[in-house]
Amino acid sequence: MKIQIINGPNINLLGKREPGIYGSASMEDCLEALRKEFPEVEIAYYQSNIEGKMIDKIHEVGFDYDGIVLNAGAYTHTSIALQDAIRAVKTPTIEVHISNVHKREEFRHHSMIACACVGVICGFGLDSYRLAIEALLRL
Repeated sequence: MKIQIINGPNINLLGKREPGIYGSASMEDCLEALRKEFPEVEIAYYQSNIEGKMIDKIHEVGFDYDGIVLNAGAYTHTSIALQDAIRAVKTPTIEVHISNVHKREEFRHHSMIACACVGVICGFGLDSYRLAIEALLRL
C-alpha cells in the first residue's frame, strides 16, 4: 500500500512554529514514528508553501497511490482549486489538521476541501496523521 502525505503552507515549520498550538515535534519525527508503526505501508511525504505545487502533487499520485493524507494548512479555507484537484483523481483523500480548527478563529471553521474528501480528522496533534492512515487502511 502506498500513501502520500501532502502538507501545505507553514507546516515545514513544525516544532518551531507556535508550539502551544502545533506542539514541539517536527514532521520528520512524525514520519519516523509513522513508518515504524506501519512498516507494510510505503509512506511518501511532500510539503509545499505553494498551492499550485500541491495540486501538481495530487495529480501526480492521484491515480497510482492508495490514499492521500492532506493537511492543506490555510489553503483549507480558501482553495477551490485544491477541492477540484481532489475531485479530479481517484485516490481517496483524508483532510487532516493538527489543531482543532473549530476551537480557533471563526474563519478556520469552514473547509473548502472537506466536501471532496472521504473524511476529516482534526485536533489530535501529529496523531491526526496516524488516525488518517488507519482510516485509509480500512477503506
